[in-house]
Amino acid sequence: IMVDAFCCDVVCQMQPAEVVVMWNRTQAVLRQASTSVGTCLLTLCTTLACLIPILFAGVAWEGEVAIFALSLIPVFVVACGVLYVLFLAGQVSEQCVRVPALINALCFGPGSERARQDIVDYITSSAAGFYVFGGRLTTAMVAKVIYVCFVAALGTLRGSLSF
Repeated sequence: IMVDAFCCDVVCQMQPAEVVVMWNRTQAVLRQASTSVGTCLLTLCTTLACLIPILFAGVAWEGEVAIFALSLIPVFVVACGVLYVLFLAGQVSEQCVRVPALINALCFGPGSERARQDIVDYITSSAAGFYVFGGRLTTAMVAKVIYVCFVAALGTLRGSLSF
């Protein structure tokens, strides 16, 4: 929401000098929020990565799969919630990547092309987004985490079925 509010303010105000100050404020809030939430997010990802293979192994070892599957519904809901939060955090970084294109499309008035290009370069080089322990979280990274979790889960399921 913070990036969207910044974009709306830029479109409405159209002052190049204020854009850099507003972007610095937006970037600082994003950094502070990602620093505050980073440990919790990493803990949720680790829990999810450990939980999915254990669940698949439990399904393979239980005799009554239907009864066991019903007991997994709350765990599945929590896992979906964690994945949704990860995707939302990744979308923040994706929104920040699209901000320079928006600003480049605006016209701040005659003779302001150089100032607009300086703002676009500044925002691009600032690399704002949602960071977890120094790494930028993107939706592609979240998709890779989901892929690795399910590969590990299927590997566990295959290994437990071969007994």
